[in-house]
Amino acid sequence: MESNGKNKKSFVHRSLDWVEKVGNKMPHPVVIFIILSAITILISDLVYRSGVSVEFFDAKADETSTIAAVSLLNSDGLRYIFESAVSNFTSFAPLGTVLVTMLGVGIAEWSGLIGSALTKLIMKVPNSLLTMVIVFAGIISNIASDAGYVVVVPLGAIMFAGAKRHPIAGLAAAFAGVSGGFSANLMFGPTDALLGGITNVALNASGIDYEVSISGNWYFLIVSTVFLTIIGTLITEKIVEPHLGSYHGDFDKHETSELSLKEEKGLKNAGIALLVSLVAAFLLMNPWFGPFQSIDPETGLKTLQPFMNTGLIFMVFLLFGIPGYVYGRTTGKIQNSNDFVESMIEAMRSMAGFIVMAFFASQLIAYFTESNLGIILASTGADFLKSQKISGIPLILAFIFFAAFINLFIGSASAKWAILAPIFVPMFIAINLSPEMTQMAYRVADSSTNIISPLMNYFAMILVFMQRYDKKSGIGTLISTMLPYSIAFLIFWSILLIVWYSLNLPLGPGAPVQVSMIQPLLGLL
Repeated sequence: MESNGKNKKSFVHRSLDWVEKVGNKMPHPVVIFIILSAITILISDLVYRSGVSVEFFDAKADETSTIAAVSLLNSDGLRYIFESAVSNFTSFAPLGTVLVTMLGVGIAEWSGLIGSALTKLIMKVPNSLLTMVIVFAGIISNIASDAGYVVVVPLGAIMFAGAKRHPIAGLAAAFAGVSGGFSANLMFGPTDALLGGITNVALNASGIDYEVSISGNWYFLIVSTVFLTIIGTLITEKIVEPHLGSYHGDFDKHETSELSLKEEKGLKNAGIALLVSLVAAFLLMNPWFGPFQSIDPETGLKTLQPFMNTGLIFMVFLLFGIPGYVYGRTTGKIQNSNDFVESMIEAMRSMAGFIVMAFFASQLIAYFTESNLGIILASTGADFLKSQKISGIPLILAFIFFAAFINLFIGSASAKWAILAPIFVPMFIAINLSPEMTQMAYRVADSSTNIISPLMNYFAMILVFMQRYDKKSGIGTLISTMLPYSIAFLIFWSILLIVWYSLNLPLGPGAPVQVSMIQPLLGLL
């Protein structure tokens, strides 16, 4: 990438150039996934032959487990490689999420709705606030589970291109918000319920009579949203965008000229269609009589969680597809059923590269999971950290950096926390740190390195989106672009948590940072 008009680059830019250069000297990302898969297979056999195993309490399963390395080179392992190849691919979480969402987005994009809507938005949002709006939108999108990856990230690139700024910088800002800021929001959501449930199992297993609420980190999440929005904006505008330099692609297709009367009418009709769709969605999801509510078998209470996990993506498809169709009919872009179907076919054509990459990425992630290498690494590292006899703020920081490192190898936030919570929640209680504090420290770490891990489920998809604007970009380009966000989020978010702890501020309603402030736990100190 070019520097932005300076002959001598700063140390930061030279470092990012080196990361990009080294990364992009490697083969095509698909070949890299194949090589990493082969390395994983070989390591699994070496660790298996060494007789390595770990015993830990799995808070997700609520039982003690002994896990040994599984070889993928013996007869059972080789059968697994061949017999699971198709199911690894078809069950790869981002595959269905991305393709279903892109069908709806394809209708809206092909009809011209997205272009017109962004033109309107860009004309109203000052260029000085555009980055902040994109980062903020990315952060709050995680309330809708994984939808932000396939909606906000590509839109960030399009919005930057429409403003005649480097589209990859917009993509990076959105990706940093969606994934780097995954544990920040203005409202608690599915992640809070999932991690809080695992924390409570770990507490019960340790004989501790205390329960973490879904709102246990809420206050800190709100402040983190503002904090990360500012940090993400500064990193984009002061480091990432200057490092990317000038964009030499085609800005014309993102030209933000004045809308015609027909386009204005199309936007109005699409807005009405979207409003009607949102009202219908509310009626279907409302907590009083909504059919999308189900009964939690454990609590007997109504919950929207199953729908949020599995049904929301189809709703996103409709929320893009219906207004897109209405806009196309109004402007004349969609005149018959052939046009309607063509809009979705065109969207799938653009996803061909992702489908190919997803096949090999899914195999790598499956091999790493099947071999138990991630669990062994996490459990062994946690035991080592526990044995170091450090406490207080140094222990908090050591735990954060350890969890951030482990996150590079295990993508699932709940899977890692199920292993780490039974070890660190009681351990931190012993040094006067509340379960909510331990959980929040883990969440800071878990989110910060999402954006630089090739084992993160959506990493391959983001790379495909990036290659739309720079066909030569590879894993090195993506990692070097996202590395400043990852480092800044990890450092400054950790500092924010330490300051929060030092000031004894509550993390949420009735959720202090110290055990001594929680009456049911006083007897443990």
